[in-house]
Amino acid sequence: MPGTNLTREEAQERARLLTVDAYEIDLDLSGAQEGGTYRSVTTVRFDSAEDGAETFIDLVAPAVHEAVLNGKALDVAAVFRDSRIALKHLRAGTNELKVVADCAYTNTGEGLHRFVDPVDEQAYLYTQFEVPDARRVFASFEQPDLKATFRFSVKAPAGWTVISNSPTPEPKDDLWVFDPTPRISTYITALIAGPYHAVHSTYEKDGQTVPLGIYCRPSLAEYLDADDIFAVTRQGFDWFQEKFDYAYPFAKYDQLFVPEFNAGAMENAGAVTIRDQYVFRSKVTDAAYEVRAETILHELAHMWFGDLVTMEWWNDLWLNESFATYTSIACQAYAEGSKWPHSWTTFANSMKTWAYRQDQLPSTHPIMADISDLDDVLVNFDGITYAKGASVLKQLVAYVGMDAFFQGVQAYFKAHAFGNTQLSDLLGALEKTSGRDLKTWSKLWLETAGINILRPEIETDANGHVTSFTVLQEAPALPAGAKGEPTLRPHRIAVGCYDLDEAGKLVRTSRIELDVDGERTTVPFPADTARPAVILLNDDDLSYAKVRLDEESLRVVTAHLGDFAESLPRALSWASAWDMTRDGELATRDYLSLVLSGIGKESDIGVVQSLHRQVKMALDLYAAPEARETYLTQWTEATLAHLHAAEPGSDHQLAWARAFAATARTPAQLDLLQALLDGTETIEGLAVDTELRWAFVERLAATGLHDEEEIAAEYERDRTAAGERHAASARAAQPTAEAKAAAWASVVESDKLPNSLQEAVISGFAQTDQRELLAPYTEKFFAAVKDVWDSRSHEMAQQIAVGLYPSFQVSQATLDATDAWLASAEPNAALRRLMSESRAGVERALKAQAADAAAATV
Repeated sequence: MPGTNLTREEAQERARLLTVDAYEIDLDLSGAQEGGTYRSVTTVRFDSAEDGAETFIDLVAPAVHEAVLNGKALDVAAVFRDSRIALKHLRAGTNELKVVADCAYTNTGEGLHRFVDPVDEQAYLYTQFEVPDARRVFASFEQPDLKATFRFSVKAPAGWTVISNSPTPEPKDDLWVFDPTPRISTYITALIAGPYHAVHSTYEKDGQTVPLGIYCRPSLAEYLDADDIFAVTRQGFDWFQEKFDYAYPFAKYDQLFVPEFNAGAMENAGAVTIRDQYVFRSKVTDAAYEVRAETILHELAHMWFGDLVTMEWWNDLWLNESFATYTSIACQAYAEGSKWPHSWTTFANSMKTWAYRQDQLPSTHPIMADISDLDDVLVNFDGITYAKGASVLKQLVAYVGMDAFFQGVQAYFKAHAFGNTQLSDLLGALEKTSGRDLKTWSKLWLETAGINILRPEIETDANGHVTSFTVLQEAPALPAGAKGEPTLRPHRIAVGCYDLDEAGKLVRTSRIELDVDGERTTVPFPADTARPAVILLNDDDLSYAKVRLDEESLRVVTAHLGDFAESLPRALSWASAWDMTRDGELATRDYLSLVLSGIGKESDIGVVQSLHRQVKMALDLYAAPEARETYLTQWTEATLAHLHAAEPGSDHQLAWARAFAATARTPAQLDLLQALLDGTETIEGLAVDTELRWAFVERLAATGLHDEEEIAAEYERDRTAAGERHAASARAAQPTAEAKAAAWASVVESDKLPNSLQEAVISGFAQTDQRELLAPYTEKFFAAVKDVWDSRSHEMAQQIAVGLYPSFQVSQATLDATDAWLASAEPNAALRRLMSESRAGVERALKAQAADAAAATV
């Protein structure tokens, strides 16, 4: 939207001039059931460092009725424009501003989102303010370093509950008046309102009592497993408070499962919002519970990293996200009684592959990114900020020691509680406790972009004894368009040596931990030692680097990947094979063969599901086009065989059922899906429940076997918000010109869909096996995307720009069309970044397809 950007320079100048004391925000939400707009009254007290200075306050609102500065009414028509209210003639010392406005409910997941549940037809509200959307609800100095206290007063419909950062008061005449918060940033304030269902408990330890609450819509209450959620939460409280040596800093801790949420969750202080898909309506695998637990712990860690101590500007966003990611995974791995002690396996095979992908795009950037304005940060919640940063922190812990690391963190919290920091503040604390100089480490790891490759160079004598062992480090050229230079970095790694035991398992027989630096590092391998069957660099996944196997290790791993006794080396080997496939070093046909030979022995369900996703992506994008159908047939037959062979009722059985449904293609396979839906055929132990039914329906719709009548009938069985999303996706998936045209019109030509339905339609529209049908939309996409970006909110525009880009049209023509658009459209930096990333995906797919085709001729 025009006028909503804020530059770093503007923020720095405003922070130099102002110190904000307190906000009082009065909202009249009594008409929320009907929607439209609501009255917002903001009173803010702040100090100015200069007499006669001028600045501005942010507000995105349909109408401003009144602005009064220090008792003087301002001419609203003159001072309110481009989502800012100009404030002139400030007085040195205390100032007071009152703004009366009409603000709008949204259906985009930004600001104050309004949702009507089709089950009870009641409205449910929640706020989402990160990065710059508190200004959609109240007038605010919208930047993280202008902290203040916030007192909310909310008029709500009768029978509703209102939740905010402070403990929930008793309402009087449907007016909810909250106590002021501690000093926090605007973006972590929150309001959640509606006839929500609630479950309450407490966290109690050593005389400390923290009220706990869990909320969801009544239509989901029967599925809410509050005891499990409370258990994970208490685990986090125990571990974080011990490691951080700082008591939980807020008065209570509520977790609210809210509808149509764009992200996984949001760390509002004391009032965390979480997407309500985490209230599982149907059977899911343990991997889904592990992901939910990591999300719960991630947001709880943010109460310290981000909420108690907040980055000064968004270039240090990683201080929030990387630390929350690292500590949440570490809590799962190390906390006493954790259900997921193998969480680093999941991290290596999912989040870290996200980081590797992001780091090889033209938009790659340092962990400490250069954020010049809000447009930059809005597209910077990426694999580098989260997963690469967490990987680097894991290596830092290995480098300085866990005790020294957390001692530094403890000093950091005590020194900067309720304040704002920069990178140097944290590094200074870690240097004092570890005794290490981290300035060079920071420059190489946090302030440069790109990824390194580590390769083993091994020589043996006639007896098969290792005579020399060297780790080679490469710094590949950064992608075209990326800023910076290739950089060799210091790595703390473990080298694992594995041999086959009598039972045929690959077990680790020795481990060497060392620092790798420069192009060549000698490994102190014991003399007169036989060469192990497998030598695995970066064992235990201590560092962040792409790892390659030597020829002999690759041969053994190809034959025995599923035979590693432990899950983490398996995950690292799987991840290496996947990375080689993406890089065109391993042909898709060979990757498929590797997966088919080893996946049946893979016990970790999270790894199995990652492999399912990766194989499908490889077949859809990286397979030589002339061989794709053969591979898909081979894969689908294997998924069906594993489905029948899996233990009845197991997680593996459910995962294989979903994998089978994703690519079922022959008449017999599709007949089986229909029969499972009808109940005329069953598979022992497989519960074809609501969510699995929709997976079958959507595949049958995409293959033309279900039309509107069948989709509508399924929706009648599940007239819920989730059912509405699934039905919308299924309609858009139908392989007809009419279905595609209707889907396109509803997303691109109209802006009426709420965020969740728009996302569902886009997902159904973009079917990988409908390339010919979708081909005409390439030109339409490039003709429309700039106008969409300029006219829609950020979240809605990004869904369209990424989701409708012709990623499956893997051809030089797509690259040329993208290049022509980039040269002529003059997009802003954020849109240019997204389009360049999508283009890079097509370019990578072309390279991988060529490698696969070449392998067929060898």
